[in-house]
Amino acid sequence: MSKEMAFAVFCLESYKTHRNLSGREASLLFESYGVFDYIRDVYDVLHTMGHHYINHDIDVYLRKRGYVINE
Repeated sequence: MSKEMAFAVFCLESYKTHRNLSGREASLLFESYGVFDYIRDVYDVLHTMGHHYINHDIDVYLRKRGYVINE
């Protein structure tokens, strides 16, 4: 497994916990809104951040694409 793929899995698992989603829900969300592509595109910067920052960044990314996050 590449380091980028391992990081994408880490992000998925972290975000799943952050938003109390099932694995399937988180995976479908990431696929539907291009989060996996986003993570790959910004890997060089994002992988240096902590999970709180990453989860917040994914929230911002999703909101900008019209996803409504239930707080």
